[in-house]
Amino acid sequence: MSGVRSGLDRWLDEGPAVAGLARGARLGLLSHAASVDRRGRSAIELLHASGPAILERLFAPEHGLWGHQQDMEQVGAAVDPLSGLPVISLYGEDAASLRPRPEQLERLDAVVVDLQDVGSRYYTFVYTLAHMMEAAAEIGLPVLVLDRPNPIGGLLVEGPVLDPRLASFVGRYPIPVRHGMTVGELARMFRGRFGIACDLRVVAMQGWERSMTFEQTGLPWVPPSPNMPSPATARVYPGGCLVEGTNLSEGRGTTLPFELVGAPWFDAGGLAEAMRREELPGVLFHPASFRPMFQKHAREPCAGVQVIVSDAGVFRPFATYLVLLREARRQASEEFRWRTEAYEFETERLAIDLLLGRYELRPRIEALAPLDEMEALWSDELAKFQEGRGEFLLY
Repeated sequence: MSGVRSGLDRWLDEGPAVAGLARGARLGLLSHAASVDRRGRSAIELLHASGPAILERLFAPEHGLWGHQQDMEQVGAAVDPLSGLPVISLYGEDAASLRPRPEQLERLDAVVVDLQDVGSRYYTFVYTLAHMMEAAAEIGLPVLVLDRPNPIGGLLVEGPVLDPRLASFVGRYPIPVRHGMTVGELARMFRGRFGIACDLRVVAMQGWERSMTFEQTGLPWVPPSPNMPSPATARVYPGGCLVEGTNLSEGRGTTLPFELVGAPWFDAGGLAEAMRREELPGVLFHPASFRPMFQKHAREPCAGVQVIVSDAGVFRPFATYLVLLREARRQASEEFRWRTEAYEFETERLAIDLLLGRYELRPRIEALAPLDEMEALWSDELAKFQEGRGEFLLY
């Protein structure tokens, strides 16, 4: 196993000087349940007990400090039982709550950000980081990002580059669905390309290579959100999250979120066979029957498929689930619907459009267009992104 040292591990070994801070610096910490060192110890516990710096307050993203809240469930202000420190929510009742207020950053010398991302544009933690960077820039407060691995690797990119007209909390900037970057690298891009002129300091990992799976890092996996139980979930998520934009169950309320997709009206065998005919790389389809215990179709028997990654090196999650939505619509055109309820503080635009990131893509799914026709919509922009991201990469 590799001995990857995360940014947190380096901070603990080398002290705040690794980020250019003096002893006694007063810190805010933006973190969550997955903010742990290589021995599985919480960043809150470790930084609170650390002599070289003083942890003053905590900031919680979506799902809260300990991952108690489900998706789109409001996170309230609290007191952390581990440290006794106040917890400021950055995922409250409205969009204004996503950004810290100036008084919430007062009397701090820096904000430390330690968040485990999963490598997909939709995952909201990196936009909480961006909001923090913007607020910190206005008062000259340094932001220190303790970098962590991209659990689905740093080589492959996939999916549409976001149309800026569809910017939202599941995609603020023109990056593809699978971006192949770490949190620290994205922070550098937010500053260097998207104009957040803050004092950014990234504590890079040591020993991480872009070709690594998360299992090869030797670091412990702690779910960064309630429905991200394993690295296997992260591998399918760049496609699986699209199901949130429909009335199909994405497997929330089961032990295989995003790997199970279905609804009460499907012919599981027929859907699995339709997907097998596509001969998509690195993936198998198992006819599945499941009963979600909460959220969509709660306690109803659902039929559908289990998406099984057989070769992560060639698996294309976005393409796979794009085809899956198309085939689900083909099989159950009368029952299949796009989600119309509010989604991540958005009430006017469809969730599926926000997730797809291109207005012209949903009509292609509705028209049952072939995959290559859909992928042609973004192939040039994707190639430009992959070429242009190089200046922000650290590994």
